[in-house]
Amino acid sequence: MRRPLLPALTCVLAALSVTACRKDEIVTYRVIKDSAPAATAPAVAPSVASAKEGTPAPANPQAAMAAMANTAVTTASGPGLVWTTPAAWTAGPERSMRKATLLIPGEAGSPGAEIAVTAFPGDVGGNLANVNRWRQQLALPPIGEAELGAALQHVHVGELHVDVVELVGTASPAQRVIGAIVPHAGATWFFKLTGPDALVTREKAAFLAFLQTVRPQN
Repeated sequence: MRRPLLPALTCVLAALSVTACRKDEIVTYRVIKDSAPAATAPAVAPSVASAKEGTPAPANPQAAMAAMANTAVTTASGPGLVWTTPAAWTAGPERSMRKATLLIPGEAGSPGAEIAVTAFPGDVGGNLANVNRWRQQLALPPIGEAELGAALQHVHVGELHVDVVELVGTASPAQRVIGAIVPHAGATWFFKLTGPDALVTREKAAFLAFLQTVRPQN
């Protein structure tokens, strides 16, 4: 009666062996399936990730660099200058590194001109460097120290000494610049009128009269 148990026991052991083999195969398959996507998953761009999380995308790197470049130059602080603006001119929007922007309207449909007022510590390289900087903006060749005296008009406005230079570019349409350099309290102030040749020429007398109103701030 005990002998028939042996074949049955053998069948049970074989069945258990087959089941164990199948479990090993399933485990091995799962490991391969889970690891494959991790190895090939593409990186998610920061902007996409931020959008999915509902947070703003990172700032444009070029814009950030431009902002850093704008803040690299220190404007002058301390005692300032004030002036009286002609009624026909209007105040422009605030601009980086400027003390003021004044706008001069052109004829109907024509571009206007602007006056940029800036101030920086020290002499900013001296008159020759400053004049040549403006010449470069008009695509004009630099001048030397020997030519600087003839290029500058010296004006005294109260206790202030003002050096004025007038430049016209060769490009078409021509642009004209009338710039004033005003040393004051360890800084250098610049009043630069820029615009179409005809308009700046028309406003030259008003600009020179405007310079006569520049004075130290009380």
